Order: sequence, then structure tokens, then C-alpha cells
Amino acid sequence: MLHPFKAVSLSFKKAPLEIRELIALDEAACRRFLHTLHHELGLSDLLVLSTCNRTEVYYSAERDQSPAIIEALGQLKDLSEVAEYFPYFDVLDQHADAVRHLFEVAMGLDAQVVGDMQISNQVKQAYQWSADADAAGPFLHRLLHTIFFTNKRVQQETSFRDGAASTSYAALELVEELTADVANPRVLVVGLGEIGADVCRHFGDSKLFQDVTICNRTRSKADVLAEECGLKVINFEELVPGLKDADVIISSISRDEPFFTRDMVEHLDVLSYKFFIDLSVPRSIATDVEQVPGVLVYNIDAIHSKASAALERRLAAVPQVRAIIEESMAGLQDWTKEMMVSPTIQKLKNALEQIRLEEMDRFQKKMSPEEAKRMDDITRSLMQKILKQPVLQLKAACKRGEADQLIDVLTDLFDLERQPDVA
Repeated sequence: MLHPFKAVSLSFKKAPLEIRELIALDEAACRRFLHTLHHELGLSDLLVLSTCNRTEVYYSAERDQSPAIIEALGQLKDLSEVAEYFPYFDVLDQHADAVRHLFEVAMGLDAQVVGDMQISNQVKQAYQWSADADAAGPFLHRLLHTIFFTNKRVQQETSFRDGAASTSYAALELVEELTADVANPRVLVVGLGEIGADVCRHFGDSKLFQDVTICNRTRSKADVLAEECGLKVINFEELVPGLKDADVIISSISRDEPFFTRDMVEHLDVLSYKFFIDLSVPRSIATDVEQVPGVLVYNIDAIHSKASAALERRLAAVPQVRAIIEESMAGLQDWTKEMMVSPTIQKLKNALEQIRLEEMDRFQKKMSPEEAKRMDDITRSLMQKILKQPVLQLKAACKRGEADQLIDVLTDLFDLERQPDVA
């Protein structure tokens, strides 16, 4: 039987933006949630991943714990009727399904913008939080390192990562489309979350936009990015004049309530068209802002539909990516099966070592130190040769899925039940 790895997932595939906003977790909440799941629910191999497109929990347990996990998530987010959100979650309670899902998420196969490279960094960050919380067991460590190695193979061996396939790049493409008829469009990026900073880098690389300004509450952060990307900066106190001047406003502000309200936008006295693009989850632009004449709002769910021909090359590479994933999963499965027999191998080693030591005790009293040393070396070498064939046979039986019978035979032959369990 394989390691009992499972997952529970809420993503853009079933949950609209307003539901994902309610469930989304920031870093502090992810760390608290890890502690709850590990210490109160007793789950191991934990990974809590929360992005603008998904909130997921991966874990190891013999039985499906998704109802308890969703209940704990509801308590963390102060949702009184969390049961009504159950239909938005997918439950993956089979090892292969949960493992394959995490591979596909980390590679960007399951992203809104196919091939999104940002998600692999978010998975690494989530893994770091698990390690910090001592909630990552041997299986999760092996799984994540296999995923990181697979990610490198995808990058080196396929065209899946050609160009910049991410939410931030799709935002750039949307701006290009919206301003196609505008001479020298003026763009203002407000807030420098991870996606906002990536958008700035894409604008810095683009030759289409010469008038891009950054505004961030912390000026020093904006200055560093502006210098890197060759963009302009305004102080946060100058935001309103900046909004009036801009044709496109991209918001990447992180806060619980919308920053841009209808009242604020109405006071901008929009004369022609002004485009607002909201990259934040929860949303930073109120839904009624679009009721202001001349204002059009695009939220994160609208952006993925603007993916262009640049993504088609990635789609063509998907079968190659899936083949690499299957190779990695096969290797991981062999390791997992071997982990299942490693306690038996260790017990067998311990049993034979016990016999060796007992026989050494019987005879070494009559030997000189040099003879005892030689006898110790000989018997150790002999034990390794005796062990080699059973270990090879056990590992081969693992790959065939026939290890249980051989474990029973070895246990009876060497009375391994009497050996203490191996930690």
C-alpha cells in the first residue's frame, strides 16, 4: 500500500472570485492553520498553499480528513456556515490523485494562465512554512524535492516555459489590447505585491510603454523597483493626481477591504475612458466602481481569458510535460514502496547483528585483540553478503507489488516480531 497522501482543494475551476476571496489565507494565517492541522488534528506531511487562484491543503492520514480540515478553515476565517462552501472543494483521497495534482499545480498545468511560473515559487514558500512548523515528514520532503527537480527538467527540456506565462504577463497583454488605439498610454501601478512587482518588470521589458509610473505606500520599495525597471515613481500622497493622469490603473494592493471606492473614482472626473485592472485577492477595487461613466474594471478572473498566442506554444508542450511528470511519479512511487519495506530490512539487519555480537562475545575472550579485530571484520563482511540477496529481493518485490508475502516469510524465518519497531 502506498503512503496515505491526500489533498483538499478550492480553486478557480469551481469557486468564483468572491468565494476564493473569503477563503484566501495570507502568510500569517497559513502558518496558524498549519499549527492547527498539525497539533489539533494530528495531520502530518502538511502543505498549505493559498494563492489568488486556489487554497489547498495536502496531508497524510489513513482516512479522509477533508470535513475536519474545511471546518478548521471556516473557524480560522470566521465563517459561521462553512458547510455551505463544501461543494466548492475537491477532495483527492487517493495517493496518486493527490500527488499528481500537486505536480500539475507546481508545474503550472493547473493554473488559470497555463504555465504560470509564479506558482512554483509559491509552492516553495508553502514548503518552507511546513518545514518551519516541523509539519513536513520524510514523504513530503521527498515529494517536494522531486517536484523541484521535475520543474527544472520541464524548464530545460520543453518549450512550456518559453516567454513569461504568468498572471502578471497576461495583465500586460490585456493593457496592450486595451490601449491599442491610445498614443503613448499612461499606466499607473498601485501597490507592489508579488504580482504587482512582476507586472512592473514586464512593463520595464516592454518597448510599447514609455510612460509607466509606480505608486506604493512604502516609497523606498517603489524606488528600488523603478530603478531596476526604468520606471517613474510618485509618492503615495500624490496618488489622486496620478490617477487623474493615467489611462490605465493596475492595482495590486493587499488589504481586506477595497481601496478604490466608487466615491473616490467619481471624484477623478473621468472625461474619456479609464481602465482599472484589479490583481488583488481579496479585490482592491469595489465592484460598483464600474458604474462610474467612462470607467471599465477587469478583475483577476477576466485576465486569463486574454491569454494570447504566446501560451499556445505552452499548450503544445503539455503532453511532454505530463510525460516528465509520470516519469517522476514512477520514481517517487518506487521510493515510497521501498520506504514501506525499510522497517523490515532494518529489523532483519538488527536480528542478524544480534546473532553476530552474541557469537563474538562467546569467542573473543580466547582471542588476542588483533584476532578479535580480524574476526569482527570477517563477520561484518559475511553479514553484509548474507543480507544483500534478501534486500535486493525485497526491493524487487516492492516494484512488482508483491512485498507483503516476502515480508511475512522473512518475519517468520528470523522471528522479526520480537525485534523492536524501527522509528
